[in-house]
Amino acid sequence: MSNPFDDEDAQFYVLVNEEAQYSLWPVFAAIPGGWAIARGPAQRETCLEYVESHWTDMRPRSLVEAMADNE
Repeated sequence: MSNPFDDEDAQFYVLVNEEAQYSLWPVFAAIPGGWAIARGPAQRETCLEYVESHWTDMRPRSLVEAMADNE
């Protein structure tokens, strides 16, 4: 069985959580708690491009804020 996250022909969502972390998610799967749809449904490549252009800082939002408070 192949990994549904690697299916180039499938439709996906881009999910985002409260820490501003992103995830590619197949449309057939239930969206996990704590995540919201940021983009889609769309082709895998379109979703990956969205993630690459929007998730430019891999640090969780809480870490970014804590580091800013310490400056």
